[in-house]
Amino acid sequence: MSHQSSNKFKSAKMAVLTVSDTRNEETDTSGRYLVESLQAAGHQLCIKKIVIDCPYKIRAIVSTWIADAEIECILITGGTGFTCRDTTPEAVSVLFDKKIEGFGELFRHVSYLEIGSSTIQSRALAGFANKTVIYCMPGSTGACKTAWTKIIKEQMDATHKPCNFIPHLGN
Repeated sequence: MSHQSSNKFKSAKMAVLTVSDTRNEETDTSGRYLVESLQAAGHQLCIKKIVIDCPYKIRAIVSTWIADAEIECILITGGTGFTCRDTTPEAVSVLFDKKIEGFGELFRHVSYLEIGSSTIQSRALAGFANKTVIYCMPGSTGACKTAWTKIIKEQMDATHKPCNFIPHLGN
């Protein structure tokens, strides 16, 4: 925790990716929630997409966004469960330069307080790649609310003390 907080808020440039075989722009409540929440918090949306749960398609989009100097944070919803179609962790984790071990641990802890032991079926994870922070969370809107309000919003706020992720971002 060598980077301390700032006294001034800094807007981050973010991308939102919904991983789903069934959702479209009209039915993507989780992606819509993340877009509305990041904008309400003062951050900028660079791009939003929906992709089917295919590890190669997920990895291609996320790789492109990691290489884009304009994108500092990627929020991914969906594909973190245990069905045969849930491949987000496998698709994204190989791209990490560093894992943020505490994100998945903390997500499951706060989620346990809301949904009990069902939280063990979440493979939420996060990491850094090319100075871009990437958060992968379950596809339910409730899980996105939990992740955003209890963890991500504070870590993406330069004024959050004693530390946050803003100093670690690209630009």
